[in-house]
Parts: sequence; structure tokens; C-alpha cells
Amino acid sequence: MRTLKESGEHELEIRKSRFLCALARVEHEEQAREFIRSRRRLHPDAGHHCSAYVLGDRSDVQKSSDDGEPAGTAGAPMLEVLRRRELTNVVAVVSRYYGGVKLGAGGLIRAYGGAVAEAVDLLGVVERRPVALVSTVVDYLRAGKLENELRNSRFRLDEALYGTDVRFRISVEEGAVAEFGAWLAELTAGQAEYTVDGSGHVEVDLANG
Repeated sequence: MRTLKESGEHELEIRKSRFLCALARVEHEEQAREFIRSRRRLHPDAGHHCSAYVLGDRSDVQKSSDDGEPAGTAGAPMLEVLRRRELTNVVAVVSRYYGGVKLGAGGLIRAYGGAVAEAVDLLGVVERRPVALVSTVVDYLRAGKLENELRNSRFRLDEALYGTDVRFRISVEEGAVAEFGAWLAELTAGQAEYTVDGSGHVEVDLANG
């Protein structure tokens, strides 16, 4: 599942019209609607507040609004950008300040879609991947080496808790738990064991692989 790396805003000016695109991560429809309302309150003098959002792990909720622009020239191209980028749990609002020059249907489609596309590129995209949450406990003699190896491995070190001994909490990609167990056994000469404590997700910045 892909979503925005962070919420933010981007402005585009085309033939004297200003297009302010705001993108936000949301979890449910009421959050998306409230974000749209908040943009209206923030820019009360804008002529249009066109919007689009995609929600759900399977992107099963998809809605858009032209907010007074000619039908199909604003909300639809905005939504198409989100769909083409395979994003979900994202809402986009483009507030337009009219500059006195008409853009025509094609110009509006390019402007609204382009504003969202540029904003997505600016803010970045992450992929949420399912992981197993595992933990292992070692003594202080092994802790330093293990921590260093974890930080340089494909496994994600979430937390190191130092007490009487050292407990490491690690996120391991689904399907790679057995591989992690073999890696851990080899690294510690079979002295360290691990437990699977649950499941979760990690976010991977697609710009950095």
C-alpha cells in the first residue's frame, strides 16, 4: 500500500491563476471531508476548492469534486493522479485564485492534474509493508556487535533496551522470519533465540529504495 510520505502544500501559477494544492494523509472519510472544509476556511477568497481522495487498503473509496469548475476538468484529473501513483489514504485539495485569463477545458485539466502531480513529487511517497515484530535478548558482550550488524542488515532495528541484559526489537519482512532466525543463529553461534511478538507495518521511502 502506497501513501504520502508527509502532508504539505505546493503552489502553481498558470496564466495569472494561482493553484494551491494541499495534500494530507487521512485514515477515514470524515478526516478527508474535514480537511477539505479546513482549506475552504483557510482560503475563503479562492473561487474554487476542488478535491479528490482515495481511502482504504484496497483503495475502495474514491471521490472527487469539481466545485463549480466545468464538469470533469478538476476533480477527475486530480483523482486520476492519485490513482496512477497508486496512492491511498490521501486527500488532495486545489484552491484556485482566478487570474482573469480563461484556460479552457484542456488547460484546466492540465493545471489541476499538474498541481497534484507536482505536490506528490515534492512531498514523496512511501510504501507500507507488512512485517513480523520479533525480539531477541543477548548479554552485553554480544550486544554491541549484534546492534551494529542489525543496523547494517536488511532487518530493521526498532529499539534497543539496555537493562540487566539487552533486548532488541526488530521488524522483519513477512516471509523472512526463518531467514532472520538463521542469520541470528550464525551471528551469535546459536546463543541467541528470538520470539515473534506480533505483526505490523513499516514505511519504506520509495525514493530511497
